[in-house]
Amino acid sequence: MDNEKKRTSEPSQGGAVRKKAKIVALKLALPQKQWQTPKKNFSTAPSINPGDAGIWATCDMHREGLCTVELKDLFDQYAQLLYCGGGGAGNGAVTDVTLDDAAADIEAEIQQEIQGMQNTTSKQQALFTPVKIEVQCVLFFKTRPPVEPVSLVHRICEDALYDKSLKRTRFVKRLTPMTRMGKANERSLEEVSKLVLGPVFHDDGREWKFAIRPTIRNHQAMKRDDIIKRVADLAGKPHTVDLTRYDRLILVDVYRNILGMSVVTHDYEKFKRYNLAEIYEPTPPKSEAGVTVNARTQ
Repeated sequence: MDNEKKRTSEPSQGGAVRKKAKIVALKLALPQKQWQTPKKNFSTAPSINPGDAGIWATCDMHREGLCTVELKDLFDQYAQLLYCGGGGAGNGAVTDVTLDDAAADIEAEIQQEIQGMQNTTSKQQALFTPVKIEVQCVLFFKTRPPVEPVSLVHRICEDALYDKSLKRTRFVKRLTPMTRMGKANERSLEEVSKLVLGPVFHDDGREWKFAIRPTIRNHQAMKRDDIIKRVADLAGKPHTVDLTRYDRLILVDVYRNILGMSVVTHDYEKFKRYNLAEIYEPTPPKSEAGVTVNARTQ
């Protein structure tokens, strides 16, 4: 009996296996559907690209977020003052019209003013774009025309020096304007130098004493001395190098695979190297013995 049960069960198991194999074969013969993972619509984070202009900023430790908010407000205020001022909408005079026409014109004028305010706000917000930097205490704001980073930063520091009641920041330290950004390699260094230095050193017609001050972060390829030598060569004659009594100072900032350059004036030291914190609250000088001198006790 046991042998007969085994013989009757074996065909049924074999049939099940054959049936399963047939199903698999049929599935393989059918056209396969190409399954695709749906792409998520991630917004592209702002980044620094060749051809950009902007402003580097440093801040207190762990205050990058607060500093970003402070700078956004500060830049927007100066944008309104320097680039958006005097743009009122005031060409909607009403003369010799009926009451209905006057009401319609007033309503249209109100809508025009609202639209103008929205356009101004949108334009103003687009002038400055914060870019996240993977370095502690360092920020970057991309700028768009008509913003000129060097003149903007100079104006901010000038106002801070001559009227400290205008202080609007707590965590912002140094601002470094960048006229032009490029890739951090020798070829791009030359291209950026020609674009930035040309109007100052070659088109002006005057002879300048100049200095070069590089800042390098998270970058190993180009060395400080090589940058200084190449930029000095591109500035060319009849200009001469003077590290202390310069007329123009060339700032070169290198961060990872990007570099930026600008030319600032001789009052860079007067404005505490564009360090707002030092302008508002200067560090007390030290005596020859290294002891901090308190002006109140002198």
